[in-house]
Amino acid sequence: MIIGVTGSGGKLGRATVAELRERGHDVIGFDLTGPAGPGFVRVDFTDYGQTLDAFLGVTARHDGLDALVHLAALPVNGLVPDATTFDNNVSVSFHVLFAAHRAGIRRIVSASSITAMGFPFDVAPPALPVDESYTQANNTYGLGKVVEEAMAGQLVSWHPETSIAALRFTNVVDEAGYDTFERASDPDYRRDLLGTWIDARDGALAVALALANARPGFEVYNVAAPESGLSIPSRELAQRWFPGTPVAEDLGEFESLVSTRKLREQLGFVARHDWR
Repeated sequence: MIIGVTGSGGKLGRATVAELRERGHDVIGFDLTGPAGPGFVRVDFTDYGQTLDAFLGVTARHDGLDALVHLAALPVNGLVPDATTFDNNVSVSFHVLFAAHRAGIRRIVSASSITAMGFPFDVAPPALPVDESYTQANNTYGLGKVVEEAMAGQLVSWHPETSIAALRFTNVVDEAGYDTFERASDPDYRRDLLGTWIDARDGALAVALALANARPGFEVYNVAAPESGLSIPSRELAQRWFPGTPVAEDLGEFESLVSTRKLREQLGFVARHDWR
């Protein structure tokens, strides 16, 4: 396929471009900055005209896209004022999804976030591990992701062949970030992420699998490493962090407290990287 990747210059974007190219796809990266050449187009997604034009075709780059991966966003709260984070990300996602609809792109994977489901988890979730049915935004970045998921869930019905998968990524770690796991025995480490993490290359694998297994409709998948980023057993962490909260009887010893069962069972995801 010819696949466009928005936010191609980011940590996850770079890994996704590499993964898709290794699978034989032609990939066009779209971002504000990137390497000059046939695989990249500079686009400001706050401008709907640029967005639509970029998806319809760019001279000497592509004549149309078969699929789209939407990763572009302000990645966290704090880089700009909070309202700006929300305004930018929701507006950009609308431009991307609506332009894709107008351009006839029916296979879409869009980055959502663990922040749509309780981050920083000051309030106990209803059960552990937390699955895709739970939604609770506590900051403007997470609220934006909730809005983007709702928007995708509506837009997907505007054409019977459209498929949109929203991937709720947890903290993405690249190869240079593995030294942070020196704190893995500290029960406060990654507490606000429920101990979760995902290698950027495995996040890219999840994107590739979501594209390969696309079917009409809207789906949400949690994307985290199936095992936590701590050396403390998960049941012990659950009791420490959320005493009294129901825990699945079949929870694995170090299984992620953000459930990845849907990702593994429906898309066949098997992580290739482990901090251990």
